[in-house]
Amino acid sequence: MRYNMYIAYRTKLKLNNQQRTLMAQHAGYGRWVYNWGLRMWMESYRSGLKPTANKLKKFFTNHVKPKYPWMSELSSKVYQYAFINLGDAYDRFFKGLAEYPKFKKKYHHDSFTLDDGGGERLIKIGGYKQKLPFIGWVKTWEELPSCQVKKVTISRQAGDWYLSFAIELKTAASTEKEFGTVGVDLGVNALATLSTGEVFPNPKPLRKAAKKLARRQHDLSRKVSGSSNYKKASLKVAKLHDRVANIRADHLHKLTTF
Repeated sequence: MRYNMYIAYRTKLKLNNQQRTLMAQHAGYGRWVYNWGLRMWMESYRSGLKPTANKLKKFFTNHVKPKYPWMSELSSKVYQYAFINLGDAYDRFFKGLAEYPKFKKKYHHDSFTLDDGGGERLIKIGGYKQKLPFIGWVKTWEELPSCQVKKVTISRQAGDWYLSFAIELKTAASTEKEFGTVGVDLGVNALATLSTGEVFPNPKPLRKAAKKLARRQHDLSRKVSGSSNYKKASLKVAKLHDRVANIRADHLHKLTTF
C-alpha cells in the first residue's frame, strides 16, 4: 500500500524593522477584510439573504476595495485568503465542528497567507534566505531545505514572525510495525508518563522557565489593563509562554526520536 506524505515546516523569521512593518500591515489587512466579511455575513443573514464567501468577495472587490487606496499597496492574495478562511469557518460551524465565527483582534493570532499565483510568482525556499511573493527576500534563523512550495503562511507569536509551509514527499510503501505500542500521558508535574510506569521528569530549563513565567504572570496581574506597562508585561508573558512551549516540544521530540 502506498500513500502520500506531507511534512510541515514552521520557522522563525529574521526581519528588519521595515519587514516587520510590512508583515504587520498584511496581517492587519487580512484581519480587516475578515471582520468586514463576518459583519456583512451577519447583517445579510438577518435581512433574510443567503450569503456566501464568494458573494461577499465579489461585492468587496467591486464596491469596497476601490474606496481604500492603501489596499492596492499590499498583496491581493491576503484579502482573497481572508474570504476563504471565513468560508471555512462557517463550514465548520454548520457541520457542528466549531463555534460561530468570531471577530479577529489585533495581536491575537495575527497571520496571512500568500501563494505562487499558479506559478506566476515563484516561491524560493532553501538555505537561510527565502523569496516570498510581494514580500521579497527574507532571512530565517535556521537553514531550510531547497523545496518547491505553492503556499506559505506568515504568523505572529509573542512579538516574533514565523514562516509556515508544507511540502509533499514522494509516495512510500507502508512498512510492518517493528515495535509494540505504549500509552503516553503528557502532564505538568512530569514531562511524560508511559503506560509501562516509566516516568520522564521535566527538564531543568523547563522548570526554570515555568517558575519565571509564574512571576511574570503575577507582575502582569498587578498592572492596569490596557496601559502601556500592561502591554509590555503582557508581551513578556507571551514570550515566556512561547519559550516554555518550545522547551517542552524540543524535549518531547528528543524523547520520541530513536
